[in-house]
Amino acid sequence: MDELTQRQIDILKTVIKEYTETGEPVGSEILEKKYKLGFSPATIRNEMVQLAKKGYLKKAYFSSGRIPSAKGFRFYIQNLMKQKELSTVDEVSYKNSIWDEKDDAHRLLSSATKILSRKTGLLSLTATNLGDLYYAGVANLLSLPEFFDISLSRNLFSRLDELTYWERVLQDFDRIEARIMYLLGEEDFHDPSFEECGCVFGEFKGEKMKGIIGVVGPKRMYYDLIIPQIKYFAHLLEEIIRQQGL
Repeated sequence: MDELTQRQIDILKTVIKEYTETGEPVGSEILEKKYKLGFSPATIRNEMVQLAKKGYLKKAYFSSGRIPSAKGFRFYIQNLMKQKELSTVDEVSYKNSIWDEKDDAHRLLSSATKILSRKTGLLSLTATNLGDLYYAGVANLLSLPEFFDISLSRNLFSRLDELTYWERVLQDFDRIEARIMYLLGEEDFHDPSFEECGCVFGEFKGEKMKGIIGVVGPKRMYYDLIIPQIKYFAHLLEEIIRQQGL
């Protein structure tokens, strides 16, 4: 965090908050008037220029405002964000929603995928090393402005059926040695058409089965709410498949 001053950190957090809520490029005047940061618009503007030079913000097309880059979102998620705790009521609700399917792995994973999509309002996806692939919530994405772009939607929906792609994502968990993975924009998807996309996945492991469950949506998703849900669901699936000897 030494690369950024505290003022730059405060401005970056506020830009991400505003952009997540509106999906619109953020200008210095909006930050000054709406969030009362205590800095003049000129100071905010200068700091946003510095954040852009450092790669945390980028200039939006046809606008004087800025939007967070993948680097900006990643910095926020890893260093600044406070995750919302999942309530006991939510945990019980999640568990009850799939518990009856625990004896059938395919029905278990299919149900888990549908429930996660319904809870997050995004597209959810589950893939395993045994060749299983489930997704749900396509209609959720089509209600979001980023996916009004027919080229993006077409490319994403084509990608959803590429089992080998999601198997590679699963394999990447061994490389990063983490239980949560983020794919943010062109940099992680290795495709400029996915610049506005984001994914969050959690990993679950049994004796034979290993898999990922997570969501696909815009980069500006509410990570503080979504990550705890994915963590819990991944943990719950791991608990169940280990009990079943899978």
